[in-house]
Amino acid sequence: MNKTMYAYGAEKSAIREISAFAAARKAQIGADKVFDFSIGNPSVPAPDAVRRSIERALELPPCELHGYTPAAGLPAARQVVAASLNRRFGTAYTADNLYLTVGAAASLSISIHALTNPGDEVIVIAPYFPEYRVWIETAGCACVEVTADQERFQIDAAAVCAAVTPRTRAIIVNSPNNPTGAVYARANLEALAQVLGEKSVEQGQPIYLICDEPYREITYGAEVPWVPGIYGNTVVCYSYSKSLSLPGERIGWVLVPDTMPDADRVMCAMAGAGRTLGFVCAPALFQRVLMDCVDEPSDVEAYARNREALTAGLARAGYTYVEPDGAFYLWVKALEPDAEAFFERARSFELLPVPSTSFGAAGWVRVSYCVPYDTIVNSLPAWEALAASYR
Repeated sequence: MNKTMYAYGAEKSAIREISAFAAARKAQIGADKVFDFSIGNPSVPAPDAVRRSIERALELPPCELHGYTPAAGLPAARQVVAASLNRRFGTAYTADNLYLTVGAAASLSISIHALTNPGDEVIVIAPYFPEYRVWIETAGCACVEVTADQERFQIDAAAVCAAVTPRTRAIIVNSPNNPTGAVYARANLEALAQVLGEKSVEQGQPIYLICDEPYREITYGAEVPWVPGIYGNTVVCYSYSKSLSLPGERIGWVLVPDTMPDADRVMCAMAGAGRTLGFVCAPALFQRVLMDCVDEPSDVEAYARNREALTAGLARAGYTYVEPDGAFYLWVKALEPDAEAFFERARSFELLPVPSTSFGAAGWVRVSYCVPYDTIVNSLPAWEALAASYR
């Protein structure tokens, strides 16, 4: 067997391991007594428009409904997405700028494989979603961590500049951010773009920016800048998992904008990576659903309510956290330097956040607040008891 694949399988995902433990624990003592903040699985139901779209699609001839689409996705579906982006950002994209994918994981894996060669380096901003490292390393590249500013968790452009080497081919940015909830400000992204532009000229080849945006629609008043308008050599990876509460349906896209000087060649590389990795023909039913629901609003109010209740409760209990401007995660300072030890003590109170070691950082936990509101409220005494146990 492939030893690398075996190692990734044996290692497991800490997020999913904690989620599995939570499910088992709920079966033992009751779901109302376990406070599972591990996985980013929206508790908000999908919009009614999704159900209506599926019901209409079921009237299509079965071979049309369930048959293969073109590898890059239905031209009509790609055009609908392009038109939505054009309305929102004043762009002029067409179906040819888009490759529909099997969710954000496929979008990112395809992009990394398309834009790099074995031996290259890809920069990530720590803390970061842990699967980035898996996808980078399986492309034969090195994952280079650059720590974010530790006050607001914005990108440290100077640190990125210092980390660029002749082998740097790409950087992944995720805004709104998982796990911190930070939204990268326009000025911050402009500073990053200046660094990448200067380094690209210096090296005589582009450094690509891979923009991971599954949380774009979930914000609390912050602007989420359109990155291709700031830096030309940007590809955008998107998923409807969070915006439409469809994580299990695996539908998303990669955008290769015309602002990229070699856009046609990059799109060919995307298609080749999709073919090589087996990510061709995204789920046909949900290609049709996104055509009907592309502009459906996210139920941000439910997450805002959870955010307010959780942050107020943790503040009263004396916790330090990063005020989240987007997504549905709270980055909470552990009450001791060892995040794993803090998690173990939290678990004794039936609290199940994710320790920051999973995200390339020390001393924090991620609390996913896309849970039912009652879970937030009912967990607060446990958070208070946990804090009291350190005093």
